[in-house]
Amino acid sequence: MTATLTQTTSTRDWQPIVEAFRKILGDRGVVTRKEELLVYECDGLTSYRERPAVVVLPRTTEQVAAVLKVCHENNVPFVPRGSGTGLSGGALPIEDCVLVVTALMRQILRVDLENHTVTVQPGVINSWVTQNVSGAGFYYAPDPSSQIICSIGGNVAENSGGVHCLKYGVTTNHILGLKVVLPTGEIVELGGELPEMPGYDLMGVFVGSEGMLGLATEVTLRILKVPEAIQVLLADFTSVEAAGAAVSGIISAGIIPAGIEMMDNFSINAVEDVVQTNCYPRDAAAILLVEVDGLEVEAEIQAKRVEEVCRQNGARNVTVATELGDRLTLWKGRKAAFAAMGKISPDYYVQDGVIPRTQLQHVLHEIAELGKKHGYNVANVFHAGDGNLHPLILYDNSIPGELEKVEELGGDILKLCVSVGGSLSGEHGIGAEKRCYMDEMFTPEDMETMQWVKAAFDPKGIANPTKLFPTPKTCGEGAKAMKMKDMEGVDRY
Repeated sequence: MTATLTQTTSTRDWQPIVEAFRKILGDRGVVTRKEELLVYECDGLTSYRERPAVVVLPRTTEQVAAVLKVCHENNVPFVPRGSGTGLSGGALPIEDCVLVVTALMRQILRVDLENHTVTVQPGVINSWVTQNVSGAGFYYAPDPSSQIICSIGGNVAENSGGVHCLKYGVTTNHILGLKVVLPTGEIVELGGELPEMPGYDLMGVFVGSEGMLGLATEVTLRILKVPEAIQVLLADFTSVEAAGAAVSGIISAGIIPAGIEMMDNFSINAVEDVVQTNCYPRDAAAILLVEVDGLEVEAEIQAKRVEEVCRQNGARNVTVATELGDRLTLWKGRKAAFAAMGKISPDYYVQDGVIPRTQLQHVLHEIAELGKKHGYNVANVFHAGDGNLHPLILYDNSIPGELEKVEELGGDILKLCVSVGGSLSGEHGIGAEKRCYMDEMFTPEDMETMQWVKAAFDPKGIANPTKLFPTPKTCGEGAKAMKMKDMEGVDRY
């Protein structure tokens, strides 16, 4: 069962549709000029580009519902977009679509400290939630590296994680309720303000659905009390394998840190060149950043045990930070790692696979071998505690044919992750980038079942179509798109 568009869009008359949008949103809420639409032709995966036909900028649930109703009545495909920081092409427009941008839906609607909840619109930036409640001793746990610019709506769509997801979980573990506009324009409420609700877990279906089931317009978040004590340890190693063994050793010892992050030598030097923490040893093959928290005595005991395990696995040095300023300095480099890659490479291509922790040493070795086989350096900076890898393939996109080769290497890395019992994605989503690898992980029956679920929410197949599920033309699509631009010129309109 496949939900498909019931009408082609190549000869569509957009004028009455645009006028309907203007009646709902006003002139300033509708973008149609081609030069302005350029801003929206890709998300963080910039090798995939397509200009939308129209961009709409709603501010309320009612406006979103009215917009989607127009799309439904006219069989117009729409693509939801938040801050546009996604790395899998999830917010990539398709030809002749409406891009529904939630960037102006930035209100924090309700703060309920007594019940530990905050309700926000989808355009609220992730870090704003913690800033809003930190004075009362609370914080919002999911913290993607892009948290100062990524939006809560995008986090819901991709089920985003972050450095603290090992102990505290990913986005879905911190969502209590959602107000959702379905692709038909209907408004429904999923979940509520209680941790457990009776009935089917439709909220669990929606979180991580990558905009293919509708658009969340209000999100009720669970916030946590700040721990009494926090310590961050930085351990450096002479080999990546030794650092991987230390990760397994920490978990095997029964310790569940708030987070365990690993960075290899490429990443260390890129970060020190740009951020200049003066904390990361440039000659280390790898470092681990381990954060423990809890009661003061608990954090103290865990920190000592983590240091013991790291030294047993060959750590040369272990630095412990207890003061806030020192802890932030250690984390500053990790948070800036992706951006810092621009210092050592003209371009990079990031992947997002997950593996069992017990396979960490083996997979890191195999990724290095794959890099040698294809002729590229691969930097590693990732959530080591839960096995969520982020290999960054360093390359130069100005060289013809490089992107196509890099996409092939990225695909081989994903296949490697699946072959050891892992997953195609931990937090970036499948989007337009990884859909051609879905059959590495799922059977045709699995994917057909997923499409039945989509059809139940979206009978006309207009919500973020072409994402997640493979189609005959998807593999190597980023490279093909760039070739098409080269052949046709910069402006294809």
